[in-house]
Amino acid sequence: MLLAMALPNSDSQAAAAECTVEVKCVKCYSCGFSEDCTPAYISRVRDRFHGRWICGLCIEAVKDEVVRSGTLISTEEALIRHASFCREFRSTNPLDETEYPISAMGRLLRRRLDSPRVLRSNSSRVIKLKPIVDIGGSARLQRSGSCFPSLSS
Repeated sequence: MLLAMALPNSDSQAAAAECTVEVKCVKCYSCGFSEDCTPAYISRVRDRFHGRWICGLCIEAVKDEVVRSGTLISTEEALIRHASFCREFRSTNPLDETEYPISAMGRLLRRRLDSPRVLRSNSSRVIKLKPIVDIGGSARLQRSGSCFPSLSS
């Protein structure tokens, strides 16, 4: 893949030929993520990681693995640990991205329809609860009052 930058002046055709940058799509050894990179960058990364190309996020994870390790480990060992972690993570069976929200909404709707109806009040009245009183060794919550006068007394 070749990318060219357009320049605003009249010599843009000649300048575009000079600014053409070759880009290759490469796949990360650890996570499988694909990136478009220049061949020079790809070769620098492969030189650093024993012939394997890894993405920028995995490079940071490998650096962190070296630092986090209790013992002194090589970059190669950290890369192997990170790659095995990525394989384990990908081996789990995730739900289809479009199926998950649909099934979640279906469960929510079924739960809502199966639940008993609750009458809700639009009252803005603030109810003050009486403090918990210890009666006979067990704490009980006192009622603050009732909206039915016959129950309040």
